[in-house]
Amino acid sequence: MKDHILGPGAMDWNGVLYKTALSTEETGGAMSITDSVSPPLSGPPRHIHHKEDEAFFILTGEATFWIDGEVFTKGPGEAAFIPRGKAHTFQIFGDQPCRHLVILTPGGFENFFAEMAKRQCRIPEDLPTIGAIGKDHSMDFVGGPLTAEEAGL
Repeated sequence: MKDHILGPGAMDWNGVLYKTALSTEETGGAMSITDSVSPPLSGPPRHIHHKEDEAFFILTGEATFWIDGEVFTKGPGEAAFIPRGKAHTFQIFGDQPCRHLVILTPGGFENFFAEMAKRQCRIPEDLPTIGAIGKDHSMDFVGGPLTAEEAGL
């Protein structure tokens, strides 16, 4: 199924699909772009990227974002920007998957997604391992996922 949606080379980590669309190597380290499909009721725990700015461009579906306490939803054709150092998360509350591009500057963080897909770490069961690997990628987890109540739903 993952090859059908994102084409050959797509990775699956707990039902979320990832495919590197533009690698760090291709940009000389400047950035990376990951094409991702998140199923309903998925989203990461709150976290901080210490080295990268992160942008999401929504292709299909909707994602509700939480950035340092601000909550907002973006849909197709819309983007969200998360500056490095800001605590953030997102959640897919609708009944449709959300396909989005994850753009990170500088590049390199796509390797975290690849490692998680390879290891198949589970949230919350394997959070200590995920957190340790996150630190290797200059990321810290700082809280749980966004709840429907916090999102005003």
